[in-house]
Amino acid sequence: MTNTSAGPRLLGPAEVRQLAAQLDLRPTKQRGQNFVIDANTVRRIVRESAITPHDVVIEIGPGLGSLTLGLLEVARRVVAVEVDPLLAGLLPATIDEYAPDHAERFEVVLADAMRITGIPGPAPTALVANLPYNISVPVLIHMLTLLPSLERGLVMVQAEVADRLAAKPGSKVYGIPSIKAAWFADVRRAGAIGRNVFWPAPNVDSGLVAWTRREPPVTTATREQVFAVVDAAFAQRRKTLRSTLKSLVDGSGERAEAAIVAAGVDPQARGEVLVIDDFVRITEALYAGGEVGTGLRGGEGA
Repeated sequence: MTNTSAGPRLLGPAEVRQLAAQLDLRPTKQRGQNFVIDANTVRRIVRESAITPHDVVIEIGPGLGSLTLGLLEVARRVVAVEVDPLLAGLLPATIDEYAPDHAERFEVVLADAMRITGIPGPAPTALVANLPYNISVPVLIHMLTLLPSLERGLVMVQAEVADRLAAKPGSKVYGIPSIKAAWFADVRRAGAIGRNVFWPAPNVDSGLVAWTRREPPVTTATREQVFAVVDAAFAQRRKTLRSTLKSLVDGSGERAEAAIVAAGVDPQARGEVLVIDDFVRITEALYAGGEVGTGLRGGEGA
């Protein structure tokens, strides 16, 4: 049955299960397949994302299209990146059936979001996604790195991950995700999501994280260099910076301390009390003093 009205019809529990049955799909934990079955939750995510009819939206892991349909109701264009060929193959037909008047605004890309190197069409301005729990932080950092045109976004992640991304210095959950996200954006918690809006219901709660792009710190160091220092600082979370950063300078606590002091930071402090700008200054001091070789690179994950 084809919809003749202007606006997309959103998926409910029956529609989601019907689409899954078409593919003989059994959701797997490995790919984080928990599909949203509540239309009100979709409307809430779209509303909280603050996207407009001018936005080109990237959606990671669209699954069966629940959130995709909600995004199409508002956005100028939606590009969905899906790694599962069965799900990617079904999406265009789902859009044709539930949002026929918006189908020309939609494109699906069959790809692994962690390995994608570009997005077709106009530069995307927003990222809105229900991210798989097991790769949510690396995917978010990769997309922020890859697509400088992204101005803002809203992602649904595991509640614990949401807390970490939005945490402030001094918090028990403040760490690598908080600091790396802060390089790109101002991040905030945007609400909680219950388990019963998914099929199958996950065994963890979910949270919404909203972010707004900001200019990265002005620095002579590269982002990779700064991220490597962040990674080292949290490799042993309870140890002081003097102790954790000496791994970058051939195990010399004295050389690490000299760079930390030169950056105006207490070498007896721990990484959990520093902001991104502190790590930038420490990185500059390490490299300016020739303490660290130029080949050091930081990871993107958490």
